[in-house]
Amino acid sequence: MLGKDMEKLKSFLGTQSELQGELRIKGILRLDGAVKGKIEADQVILSETAFIKGEIVAKKIIVGGNVEGTLRASELLEIAAKGRVKGDIFANKLIIIEGGQFSGHIEMKPDKVNVLDFESRSHEIASKR
Repeated sequence: MLGKDMEKLKSFLGTQSELQGELRIKGILRLDGAVKGKIEADQVILSETAFIKGEIVAKKIIVGGNVEGTLRASELLEIAAKGRVKGDIFANKLIIIEGGQFSGHIEMKPDKVNVLDFESRSHEIASKR
């Protein structure tokens, strides 16, 4: 999904890593370990072994592990098949892959809202017959 963006992978916290506090990264952060606190980055990739208790703020967030807290994705948030999120999501776009789990509150404010009025459209089609 990230394609050319993988070149920007600047930071990595391995499975044995534990961080408590606040972390700010330019570029992409891949997390396999545990974090208690706040992460800010351009993109955050949480592997299946990752655990976050706190807040993540990024343009794109991919959750493959467990999150308890708040996720703020200005562009896209994806919960992968083994991803688990318990908390609040603020995102313009949200993808939950089959098997992914979410419990909490979602607030979505896309840049452009496209509303399709199916009832009006169906009357329009029926009147042309």
